[in-house]
Amino acid sequence: MTDTPHASAGAAAERPAHHHFIHDEIDADLAQGKHGGRVQTRFPPEPNGYLHLGHAKAICLNFGLARKYGGKCNLRFDDTTPTKENQEYVDSIQEDVRWLGFEWDALFFASDFFEELYQYAEHLIRTGVAYVCDLNADQVAEYRGSLDKPGRPSPYRERSPEESLALFRRMRAGEFPDGARTLRAKIDINSPNPNLRDPVLYRIMHAHHHRTGDKWCIYPMYDFAHGQCDALEAITHSICTLEFEIHRPLYKWLLQHLPVPHHPRQIEFARLNVTYTVLSKRKLLELVQTGIVSGWDDPRMPTLRGIRRRGYTPEAMRAFCDQIGVARFNSTVDRVVLENAIRDDLNKRALRAMAVLDPLLVTIENLPEGHVEWIDAVNNPEDPASGTRKLPFTKRIFIDRDDFREDPPKKYFRLSPGKEVRLRYAYCITCKEVKRDAEGRITELVCVYDPATANGTTGDGRKVKGIVHWVSADQAFEAKLRLYDHLFSAEFPDDVPEGVDWKSNLNPGSLVTLEHAKLEPSLRNAPSGAHYQFERVGYFYVDPKDSHPGAPVFHRTVTLRDSWAKIEKRGEE
Repeated sequence: MTDTPHASAGAAAERPAHHHFIHDEIDADLAQGKHGGRVQTRFPPEPNGYLHLGHAKAICLNFGLARKYGGKCNLRFDDTTPTKENQEYVDSIQEDVRWLGFEWDALFFASDFFEELYQYAEHLIRTGVAYVCDLNADQVAEYRGSLDKPGRPSPYRERSPEESLALFRRMRAGEFPDGARTLRAKIDINSPNPNLRDPVLYRIMHAHHHRTGDKWCIYPMYDFAHGQCDALEAITHSICTLEFEIHRPLYKWLLQHLPVPHHPRQIEFARLNVTYTVLSKRKLLELVQTGIVSGWDDPRMPTLRGIRRRGYTPEAMRAFCDQIGVARFNSTVDRVVLENAIRDDLNKRALRAMAVLDPLLVTIENLPEGHVEWIDAVNNPEDPASGTRKLPFTKRIFIDRDDFREDPPKKYFRLSPGKEVRLRYAYCITCKEVKRDAEGRITELVCVYDPATANGTTGDGRKVKGIVHWVSADQAFEAKLRLYDHLFSAEFPDDVPEGVDWKSNLNPGSLVTLEHAKLEPSLRNAPSGAHYQFERVGYFYVDPKDSHPGAPVFHRTVTLRDSWAKIEKRGEE
């Protein structure tokens, strides 16, 4: 165990959490004087993978409860399956918890309590409520029956405590191979709750443990370690997701039959499900192992490493978790809620800049060659202290190809032949001529600008509705942009017919890489990890992994709300 200074609030104290039913449960316990008026929670991940969005909800909930009630929250690693766990995951989980803005009051591992757990197991044997069983895993499953099939007692159920104790000690000594024997609780083989049908408490596993090495060859099951570790840590409220509700009777049974120093209370809440997203560790691992994504930190992944590399902020994640709340019943959150959380956060903090993703050359014929006018542009209208920057306005500029239509539809207020638009921060221009190459592709627009429109008004009362972004063709530079979309095209990716591969719902357009986007010159030395709003395009993040000095790589974190795109989509439908 490692203690750290109490800082459960960390950087996350900027807003109170919405009231929910767990608050009601804790309030009632405190009113009755339970647990000595204390509130102590824990976040207990298994170090067998990287944390994802669902874990973020659990982290914010557990640490948030401790903060609300002036209590404590531990970080405890459930390291009871050594074949799947390693130090890499331990390190990454600690990093992710801290990234979210939380600090644990104490750091524990289930392996810290292996000796205590073993002694508790011997206690159950000596008191006649646990026995060593010689059935293999398939036989145990068969004897336990199913929801519509009664169970049968193991032939070894009535083994004497003395014989079971001797065998259990020999199991610990390594005398038997994997799967040869298990320790089982003697509860009710015909219980309507399958978890009470003589559950396995210990199994033999000759595997090297990342912390204890080869000291142990028997390991406790999660159901046995969970409650007892809670008790040994003096946890008051053990907050679990709904799939553990059916395990709660076993949790309580074990606490009641063991001389534990404290009896925690288990409370279940609905786990997080998000549209267009898969949160299964097994499936995420498959995406990594098959090379569908570049790794656990691929910005399309719902891992905390992935969303962090995409440009999501811890403040946005905490706001998202607070907004979706805590419920008793499972439901699915629309991905838009998550995207709006990061939009709201980045709108306040991201510096504005100009970038043209699909450049179309515009020549302003009434500007002389070599003309450069430096125009003031606001860095962030939400933050006056962010100041301004200078944009070079020249004879040749680039606009985005999507901002020009030769035959514009109704309600299209961008550039078209004979149409006037305003260049963001600069002047109004009117398209006079369209030039094409030999294949008929538009290569250049010839425009004129109105020098009387520098202050944002036309002077003669005419209204110019359209505003387009631009960069100087002479001073812009090329950069790589990665545009991310949902990894899955289906709203519910797991919902596939029997026999159909769930990966058939993968979105082939989830990543588009642009090699020749044109960016304003101030972005050339954009620092790694910086956030920007590319005006009228989206929020972008300087990738810390692939960027180099003078050669930034930008990830699109999220698009802007585009009213024209919605109009156009409705027209196609």
